[in-house]
Amino acid sequence: MKQTLLALTLALAGLMPLAHADAVGGHALPPGIAWQQGDVPAAFARARAENKPVFLYWGAVWCPPCNQVKATIFNRPDFIAATRQFVPVYLDGDSDNAQQLGEKFKVRGYPTMILFRPDGAEITRLPGEVDPQRYLRTLQLGLAAVKPVKALLADALAGKPLAAGDWQLLADYAWDVDQGQIIEADQVTATLVRLAQRVPAEQQATATRLQLKALAALAGEKQPPAFDRDPARARLLQLLADDGLSRANADIVIYAAGDILKLLGDGGGLSAAFDRQLAKLANDDTLAWSDRLGAESAALDLYKQRHADQPLPVPLLADIRAKAAAADQASVNPYQRQAVITAAGELLADAGLLDESDKLLQGELKTSHAPYYHMLILASNAKARGDKAAALDWYQKAYQAAEGQATRLQWGASYVGGAVELAPQDAARVEAAASAVFADAAKSDSAFYERSRRSLEKVAARLKAWNQDGAHAAAIGRLAGQLDGVCGKLPSGDAQKPVCDKLVSTIRS
Repeated sequence: MKQTLLALTLALAGLMPLAHADAVGGHALPPGIAWQQGDVPAAFARARAENKPVFLYWGAVWCPPCNQVKATIFNRPDFIAATRQFVPVYLDGDSDNAQQLGEKFKVRGYPTMILFRPDGAEITRLPGEVDPQRYLRTLQLGLAAVKPVKALLADALAGKPLAAGDWQLLADYAWDVDQGQIIEADQVTATLVRLAQRVPAEQQATATRLQLKALAALAGEKQPPAFDRDPARARLLQLLADDGLSRANADIVIYAAGDILKLLGDGGGLSAAFDRQLAKLANDDTLAWSDRLGAESAALDLYKQRHADQPLPVPLLADIRAKAAAADQASVNPYQRQAVITAAGELLADAGLLDESDKLLQGELKTSHAPYYHMLILASNAKARGDKAAALDWYQKAYQAAEGQATRLQWGASYVGGAVELAPQDAARVEAAASAVFADAAKSDSAFYERSRRSLEKVAARLKAWNQDGAHAAAIGRLAGQLDGVCGKLPSGDAQKPVCDKLVSTIRS
């Protein structure tokens, strides 16, 4: 009884998600928000009539980060109260014309959250991986912004003075899902480096975050430019020694740790500093469980970097098992579980605990609202064991269970890819898998836009590689003819037609 009362108190305070009837099956959004589901034109019409901004949430039922946002942000009383200031619209990636709209708004990764002016001008893109307090602070800054982030960026790069809140908007902008909206993709790293150099030093928290984001961006480059690593390493050591600053930037410390350590090397005890801070974050009960598991996973990756091909120590394995079990027990609603069980299953698998990963994931299949996501991890586990037949079986089951226009194409592409990689000699399986995907494409109203287009491009590339020696020419001819029939039903003026025709050419080449 005491635990129930405590959970209720924490949930009402916005610190813990409540399970609720409206979320049964995980398909519904958390209650309390008047979402305009899918009808983007109506949302903008209402925004103009009420002179309010538009908040666009682009996501998918299966996506673990989307489910974390639902479990940690969208259900909070303070976020629900904030929605009175704007018109919220939810665009599910599987809804009609969603991928076409996704291409229009340049949204690709799930989740992407954008704040627009009533006239459609974009104000800012909100980060989906940060803690709720930072998210809500960024949201309020966006609502109060005099200039959109694109104009703020131009001012900052031109050396014009910016208010502290403007710098914070730049620091917390969702650079990873910008898609060329405010800066070309190949200029993001250099731009973050310049911003980190220009932010006023007295704005210590914002300066630290921009410096850390710039460092993470450099670490993510295949060929980072030359720079003096010693000052960067010294600043990072100072940050990792400060629990408050590390917690405030936990999203970067956790998810960029491995890349940053590879970039800077282990001088000055940087690896040990990461280990200490990641251990603290993994045990920080103010973080969402998916992030705590992320910290545990990052620590595991760092250990494996340093001790390649060595067995993992028993204490580390015991801690990983304990974290996965605690996360499983603590996750109470479908949103939480979709994010947490995915992370726990992957963590166990990365630690080589494949049977335990399988047990956790298979136990979730009957209750998950997107079991097909877990099936892909089960396929990966089987593949890691060298069991090609079981891996292919899971790929097929995942595709068969997948729901939604874009989702079925994405999972179908995974199945085709798995079939070509693991059983290229099974021409009947490969052809049947690809044929089913093309049949799904024929049923979709936006199969050749955005994520769906990229899924079909992967299928076409896989088929081309499969037939590189001409051994499967007959099957390829039938598949190309099937897709050509889909293209032929598209109106000549449809922007999808040339995309479809190009895919047919790719398969036949």
